[in-house]
Amino acid sequence: MDRLAAMETFIYVVETGSFSAAARRLNIGQPAVSKTIAQLEARLAVRLLLRSTRGLTPTEAGLAFFERAKRAIEEADEADNAARGAANGLTGNLRIGAPVTFGRIHIIPHLEPFLAQNPALNIDLMLDDRNVNLVEEGVDIALRMGALSDSGLTARKIAQCRRMIVGTPAYFEQYAEPDRPADLSRHQAIIYSLGDGAHWPFKQANEEHPVIINGRIRVNAAEGLREAVLAHQGLAMATEWMFAPELANGTVREVMKDWTLPNQDLWAVFPTGRMASAKARAFVEYVQGVLAKAL
Repeated sequence: MDRLAAMETFIYVVETGSFSAAARRLNIGQPAVSKTIAQLEARLAVRLLLRSTRGLTPTEAGLAFFERAKRAIEEADEADNAARGAANGLTGNLRIGAPVTFGRIHIIPHLEPFLAQNPALNIDLMLDDRNVNLVEEGVDIALRMGALSDSGLTARKIAQCRRMIVGTPAYFEQYAEPDRPADLSRHQAIIYSLGDGAHWPFKQANEEHPVIINGRIRVNAAEGLREAVLAHQGLAMATEWMFAPELANGTVREVMKDWTLPNQDLWAVFPTGRMASAKARAFVEYVQGVLAKAL
C-alpha cells in the first residue's frame, strides 16, 4: 500500500464526510476508497472512522492521524515544489476559514490575482462566523477577529482595524447624531451578540466611559448587523472593515469621532501544533497586502 496515497485518501474522506465524495475528488471509484481505508485501519490496527446513517466521523485516533497525515502530505508537496523551483508557484488545495462578511468584502473580490500567481493552486473558502474546530473541518488556516479564546492555537496577528459607531444619513435625519456616550440612551442600537453585545467600551483622553446601550434588535452574524444598519433601523458599533464600501460612498457615516473604542485584531490561526505551510504563509502575506490598501 502506498502510504502517502492512503493518507491522502483518508484526508479527503474526513474533509468531505463520505467515501463517494472523496472518490469524486480523487477521480477513482468508491470501492477503491473503501478498500484503502480498510487496509489503512488494518495496518494501524485501530478504528479511524465511525460509520453511521448520518455519515462518517473520525474517532479520536482518526483525528490524531488526520492531523499528522495532512502535515505529511503538505511537507511532501513542499518538497516537490522546492525541487521544481519557486517559479512554478504553489500547488494543491488550501482550505481557508473566514468570517462571512469579512470574507465577502475583503477576500473573495481579491482571490483572482492570488490564483493567477498560482495556477496550480485551488482554494476552498469556508465562510462561517463561528470559531469552528480547524482539525475536524480540515481547515489549513483561519482568519479570526478579536481576542482568541483558545490559548493553545497557533496564531499570528496580521492586521488591526478601528472600531466606530456608524449609522445611515436617513437614520440620523430622524434621530440627531450622538455626540457623547450619554446621548446613546435616546437611540436604537443594533446589538451584535458575538462582539461586545450591549457593552460599548468608550475611551476619551485615557479615561474609560463604558455604556450599556439599548437595542430592540440583536443579531449573531455580521451580515445581519450590516443589513439592519443599512435598513436605517439603528446605529451600531462595528469595525471599519465591516462597512468599508459604505463608508467610502457615504451610505454609512461614522459619528462620535472624538471618542475611541478598542481596536479589532485580525489573526491568522493554524491547527494546533502544525507549522504553517508555504501556501498558507503566502496567503497570509497576500491578505496583509490587500488590507493595507483597503483603508
